[in-house]
Amino acid sequence: MRGIRTEKRTIPSPGGRMRLLILRPAASAVPRERTPGILWLHGGGYATGMAAMVYLSRALPLVRRYGAVVVAPEYRLSGQAPYPAALEDCYAALRYLREEAAGLGCSPDRLMVGGESAGGGLTAALCLLARDRGEIRIAFQMPLYPMLDDRDTPSSRDNHGISWNTRRNHAAWKRYLCGMTGAPPAYAVPARAESYDGLPPAYTFVGDREAFYCETMTYIRRLREAGVPARVDVYSTGFHAFDMLLPFRPVSRRAIAAFEREYRLAAERCIAPQPGGQQGPPPPGENAPARSFG
Repeated sequence: MRGIRTEKRTIPSPGGRMRLLILRPAASAVPRERTPGILWLHGGGYATGMAAMVYLSRALPLVRRYGAVVVAPEYRLSGQAPYPAALEDCYAALRYLREEAAGLGCSPDRLMVGGESAGGGLTAALCLLARDRGEIRIAFQMPLYPMLDDRDTPSSRDNHGISWNTRRNHAAWKRYLCGMTGAPPAYAVPARAESYDGLPPAYTFVGDREAFYCETMTYIRRLREAGVPARVDVYSTGFHAFDMLLPFRPVSRRAIAAFEREYRLAAERCIAPQPGGQQGPPPPGENAPARSFG
């Protein structure tokens, strides 16, 4: 792939050996100490998908255009092993990214996590887990239209979207939480977390008629209530993952441009969480005609 070096590696994980897909710029003028390392988590309702979906994701231009290093793990799917398998695999990949940052060509102090849909849900869960374990500092999170809540919300209830809907949502959560009794923990369902204090600054976008609209908006609101800089852009569409599946549409082009702008701002500032969730103000929004919040 032009401008990108691709490598496959395997690392130890709680499930045995896990495959990683590593994307690096073929040449970069950005010094290693200023290069972000990004863990990118694929979507698929926790039940489907693969690391190679990174080639369709928002992460690919971050390597080609902006010199980031991206690691995409082949985490275990819920049909193979339900929660907490995927999350523990993602944490193993995050630890690998931090420990091997120098060899990969990025900074261990500029680690970011992102992903689409279920990958966005794992992003939020991983930020909670990393905060509570206190071993790895995540500088920025990018949970795009994330799958965060196993309970129905006004937008996920009676939703008949083409790419994701109520029926598929219920089935995916049932499989991911298989065997669990009682209320699931926040690491499984980030919307159930009691506190978002101390989480990394966040940026996301979502369609205003898709299933995950309400839980995305609630996540951003609760982050801001906890003192965490968090922004969301809302686009007029009900098509889940519209930027990946329909990248040629004008609404997708606007979302892609806004996402890359927010990434650049985060990379320049290298925003990192401080004790107690105290953060500086978020960057100003420039993303019209989307509706920007935060």
